[in-house]
Amino acid sequence: MFKKILTLVLTFVTLLAFATPSYSEETGYRYWGYFQAAPSQSTWTMAMTGPTTNVADGSVEGWIHTFSSDSINAMAPRLAPNFFTLCSKVRPVAGKKRVGLVVDFGTVAIKPLGESLPRRITTCVQIESKATGAEILAAATKIRAGSSGFICGINGFPAKECSAEIKTPRILMKKS
Repeated sequence: MFKKILTLVLTFVTLLAFATPSYSEETGYRYWGYFQAAPSQSTWTMAMTGPTTNVADGSVEGWIHTFSSDSINAMAPRLAPNFFTLCSKVRPVAGKKRVGLVVDFGTVAIKPLGESLPRRITTCVQIESKATGAEILAAATKIRAGSSGFICGINGFPAKECSAEIKTPRILMKKS
């Protein structure tokens, strides 16, 4: 009887080990995620287009060095968008728009080895009324883009990689 129970338990444990996804083997990408908050909005929305569209006066643009995979969604910037806080000291100018900008350099869990996390950027950009998200970002930071236009680095972070595929960091794995 003991041998039968032991055999059943071992069979069950073996099946469970093969049926459960192994997060340590899952990979995903660390990259610059692009988020937006329309005028009067206080939450981030992941941008569904690249930063080549016109952004409304009073909006807030958000960038974060983030990670996502099949089981983990990209994290939004950790500072809530607040146009008034970012732009209250910048007076409106005719023919220009004001857009808040938040650049979050992400977490230690996903930073490339050997690199340090820069301080978060929070600013107000006053720019031509037809300026796009990329132009707003470029007005306040130094951008490194890939050949396809994909944003690879902001203010030198990360130094070299562009949307690197990495193993899912253990700290990001969902607890069951």
